[in-house]
Amino acid sequence: MSELQRIAEELDAADPLAGVRGSFVLDDVTYLDGNSLGALPAHVPARVEDVVRRQWGELRIRSWEESGWWTAPERIGDRIAPLVGAAAGQVVVGDSTSVNVFKALVAAVRMAQEDGPGRDEILVDATTFPTDGYIAESAARMTGCSLRPVAPAEVPGALGDRTAAVLLNHVDYRTGRLHDLPALTAAVHAAGAYAVWDLCHSAGALPVGLDEHGVDLAVGCTYKYLNGGPGSPAYLYVRRDLQPRFDSPLPGWNSHAEPFGMRSDYAPASGAVRGRVGTPDILSLLALEAALDVWDEEGVSVAAVRAKSLALTDFFLRCVGEYVPDGRVESVTPAAHAERGSQVALRCSPTLGSARAGGAPGAGEVMKRLIERGVVGDYRAPDVLRFGFTPLYVGFADVERAARVLARTLAD
Repeated sequence: MSELQRIAEELDAADPLAGVRGSFVLDDVTYLDGNSLGALPAHVPARVEDVVRRQWGELRIRSWEESGWWTAPERIGDRIAPLVGAAAGQVVVGDSTSVNVFKALVAAVRMAQEDGPGRDEILVDATTFPTDGYIAESAARMTGCSLRPVAPAEVPGALGDRTAAVLLNHVDYRTGRLHDLPALTAAVHAAGAYAVWDLCHSAGALPVGLDEHGVDLAVGCTYKYLNGGPGSPAYLYVRRDLQPRFDSPLPGWNSHAEPFGMRSDYAPASGAVRGRVGTPDILSLLALEAALDVWDEEGVSVAAVRAKSLALTDFFLRCVGEYVPDGRVESVTPAAHAERGSQVALRCSPTLGSARAGGAPGAGEVMKRLIERGVVGDYRAPDVLRFGFTPLYVGFADVERAARVLARTLAD
């Protein structure tokens, strides 16, 4: 046993979250792709079977009331709220992240333009996940705004009297860089604009503090660190005092004050319900609700998850440093804890390491070989290997093994 393997065993033995691993369906694969799709909580299949066989198969239409289908978007939103630092009544679950980005951003611009004339510019994170950029461009066209991509660190200097809204990612999906949500939100507010945050790569992995930091609007997916399942519905946060002003560009019947009144004129409901659009995706919604039980049943706190996340990523970087030959990879994830999410991104290209230049495989081929050897991460063009660390089920032995297999793969 190597020294690092011994250390991994000791860390796993002392890990207060080690027991949570048993709540998930896992195998011998070292799974470090929870930042793309979380593992399956073990009790979810039985819960989904009940939804299908009893709630749908036996109760049928009665389940909208008797099984709580109609109120599920708000009920499950209240389950997610503590994980993003929000009080109840401010989060609604439904639709995709892209749809919720559109709703939030257009609503933010409309509020800014209500506040006063001249607010005709949207700032968008220049490093954003592509869909956020696409949606921002469409929202700008719809609201008569110009769109300006800006690196998050440059946002304070780019804000001005024309700024209506700013769309930012809490964690950079490529590099794992954690952006300063409190400071950037404060800067946006000081300029008289509204902040919209994408929490896809932070919710369930680290503290967010939406209420504490006065975030206006936020969106996020649930299939990564919240383990809701492939395509599980996203969520929308609308700060309580802004809810009466939230003017959705998608005013569906589910967000009507009288959804069964079938009126031709639209009157928005009060509260977070304004974020709803159409009929909820009940099967995936209730699978997500079951997945969230892990947090309650295991008594997991976001603070404990964050502490383990940092320990896991620290240990991974140490193992990579000791196992991988110099020059074959370089971390593009910040070393500082305050700037790191719950993933490590390694740049890996044939040009790194002069001894292998021209002959070494690129990042895509390296990841393919890693997966064949039982270490699952993912690849982002052109040269980034991403390894996501979900503290609920990833252990330190997983981390050590992943770095050891990576070193062997690069040496082949």
